[in-house]
Amino acid sequence: MTNGLKTAVLLALMAGLVMAAGSLFGRGGLTIAFVIALVMVGGSYFFSDKLAIRSARAVEVVEAQLPQYYSTVRELTQLADMPMPKLYVSPEQQPNAFATGRNPKNAAICLTEGILRTLSWDEIRGVLAHELAHVKNRDILTGSVAAAIATAISYAANMAIWSGALGRGRRDNNNGNPIIVLAFAMLAPLAAGLIQTAISRSREFQADRTAAKLISDGEPLARALEKLHGSSLQIVSDIPPPQASHYIVNPLANRRVTMSKLFSTHPPVEERISRLRAGEWRDLL
Repeated sequence: MTNGLKTAVLLALMAGLVMAAGSLFGRGGLTIAFVIALVMVGGSYFFSDKLAIRSARAVEVVEAQLPQYYSTVRELTQLADMPMPKLYVSPEQQPNAFATGRNPKNAAICLTEGILRTLSWDEIRGVLAHELAHVKNRDILTGSVAAAIATAISYAANMAIWSGALGRGRRDNNNGNPIIVLAFAMLAPLAAGLIQTAISRSREFQADRTAAKLISDGEPLARALEKLHGSSLQIVSDIPPPQASHYIVNPLANRRVTMSKLFSTHPPVEERISRLRAGEWRDLL
């Protein structure tokens, strides 16, 4: 129920921001923005999972290709009393993983080629338990919508810059005030980053705890996080920033950006590992 409420608020926020962007260009822009907002809200709900899969260039795999992938997920879903999700592999060389889908019946898990080469299957089992925890906790849709919002806001900001409104230097019924347009172009991506940050951090801790409880051991996931974080600092990823929050560790960790801690979509890996090894997950038993 909590995640459902978050999703509804996020969808409403996205619609409001699109309408606000359209209002900068007069009555005609507001009308067009209303139509765009309806399409975006519906698309975010029904197709955000496909956007995540497409951005990762992932391909669905069958059991004959990766039997241990299937057997591990099948075992975990039976333990968690969940439907079997679709399984994908991304050609991404950085070791990582993510889950997506608006509910457990429409879920998918994706492993990168990098993670299949880097981790043992015991460690991958911990990672898969974490991703299934996201599905079980029903926070996948919330994160997907937040990512869609970030993408939409970034697009709207770029459109505001290149629309020509900044160069007209005047305001009337059809053209926006260039100062307001510029402010929107600068502040909208900031708002999108804060939205993703607020949504993503807390759910990672919860998914770690749920995963450790599911397999009755926090150590495999703790070891996996150590290796994944180390690789993320060394191997460059082409994952689009709005999709970074989906992944078990931040795929953009090696990018030096200003105020990176403020806008990180993931809590510190060291803290996640410490909590797992301290046995906090046992509180859920």
